[in-house]
Amino acid sequence: MFALIGIVIVIGAVIGGYLMEHGNLMVLVQPAELVIIGGAALGTLFVANPMSTIKGVFTGLIGVMKGSPYSKASYLETLKMLNELFMQARKQGMARLEEDVENPSKSQILSKYPKFLKNHHAVHFICDTLRMAISGGVPAFDLDQMMELDMEVHHHHAQEPITALSTVADALPGLGIVAAVLGVVITMGSLGGPPEEIGHKVAAALVGTFLGILLCYGFLGPLAANMTKINDCDGDYLRCLRMGVIAFVKGSAPILAVEFARRSVPGDLRPSFKEMETACRGGGAAGTEAKK
Repeated sequence: MFALIGIVIVIGAVIGGYLMEHGNLMVLVQPAELVIIGGAALGTLFVANPMSTIKGVFTGLIGVMKGSPYSKASYLETLKMLNELFMQARKQGMARLEEDVENPSKSQILSKYPKFLKNHHAVHFICDTLRMAISGGVPAFDLDQMMELDMEVHHHHAQEPITALSTVADALPGLGIVAAVLGVVITMGSLGGPPEEIGHKVAAALVGTFLGILLCYGFLGPLAANMTKINDCDGDYLRCLRMGVIAFVKGSAPILAVEFARRSVPGDLRPSFKEMETACRGGGAAGTEAKK
């Protein structure tokens, strides 16, 4: 939502300022320039990247328009889910979680958290780690190393579409110059014609440079930066899950393990201890465990 608002502000400020100086808006309407710049930019995207990365670019842009999926409420729900898992494992043994991790969608605990189940990487991140913990013989340190490795691979994979979009954004000013040069070439071929026609062609050429710079610094560059922040938010969420699971595997009480997870949540999204305790009480005996 905020990305859309920002795009509207950019367009409004640029067009508004142009009209304040009594500019002719129709001069900026140059479909040929858009075809040259937009087509060349799309072509460079295809030349430089595999299809998986290209799909990731468009998926990431859709994600930017939707906004970050993480909020204080979603983190609170995650902490409650972790508490329920840990409480069940503490009371009935780690082996009891095997049914939950083998089929998360039918798990009595995980099925109550559809938002978490939609995050497929987070589901595999938790379930694969708990599966290793259930099998036994895997030290907590090794589990921690595996989770850290998983996070690094996921972050690197998620960064590839961002890098691709940033590269296209950086190329746009140059592609705008290409469009402008082509416009100048056309203008040179019209020398000796009516001054109005030459003036129109020069204006069209300059619009190419204008569009390249505007698309770079006003749209694609900021969109790539927003995608980076969403990628960082994904990493923060996985770190929260990692801290909770590792703390529990090391032998911490469920509420203490959940507190480790809570402490790793970014400050602006972190629930208070009281909020966490109240939420966990509603879904398990966290309050009782804390008093013990």
